[in-house]
Amino acid sequence: MKKTDNLIIDKKKFKSRLIVGTGKYKNMSECAKAIKLSGAEIVTVAVRRVNIVDKKKPLLMDYINPKKITYLPNTAGCFNSKEALRTLRLAREIGGWKLVKLEVLGDKKTLYPDMIETLKSTEILTKEGFKVMVYCTDDPLMAKRLENVGACAIMPLAAPIGSGLGIQNYTNIKIIRNQTKLPLIIDAGLGQASDATIAMELGCDGVLINTAIAKAKNPFQMAIAMKHAVLAGRGSYLSGRIGKHYFANPSSPIKGII
Repeated sequence: MKKTDNLIIDKKKFKSRLIVGTGKYKNMSECAKAIKLSGAEIVTVAVRRVNIVDKKKPLLMDYINPKKITYLPNTAGCFNSKEALRTLRLAREIGGWKLVKLEVLGDKKTLYPDMIETLKSTEILTKEGFKVMVYCTDDPLMAKRLENVGACAIMPLAAPIGSGLGIQNYTNIKIIRNQTKLPLIIDAGLGQASDATIAMELGCDGVLINTAIAKAKNPFQMAIAMKHAVLAGRGSYLSGRIGKHYFANPSSPIKGII
């Protein structure tokens, strides 16, 4: 793998292609240790849930240094455009963040994105100067529309949030990969290290993982596993896999056999 093989988002370079969430851990100490072991350089922060303001309570900044790790404020828990816009505008006022992750959920049971509200919000935020990484369905048409209104990264789900089912629609992910030059990052639904490897082998530029690490029996070991899985998948993709054949192709030459 090339030494200069960086993930580039909004002209910023990151060595790690693994993005991790900060929710669902037992405590902030566990969260911080898992993130360190994962090697991630970007962490998502749910503005409505993670404490980044109240100094009387444990502050995320006391555990994860925003000068060393890029905070990616997100709109987790927002179910309409109005809520999402308000949340990200607040994040900009609090910390000056312009690189953000948008998710506008459709319902509480599936947590699938409401793509109409998502598309509308992306267009508004982009016009306001935000750099928007967008959680979306794996619909290639919607992904293209998000790109057309100014998204800086496309983040289709692999499966429902926290489900651990892995990638359910390989074909759509490949189509999205082939039609966009934007960073393509799988967001939601991965459950184990092999899922992350598969995502990277499909040509994705990165993966975002929270539940699979935070809720693993050993989150620290899983963080390390995910780190190596992403590296392996990226290396495999860049190597150019062999073609698939229906018959055997001998590894050793058949000429000159004694």
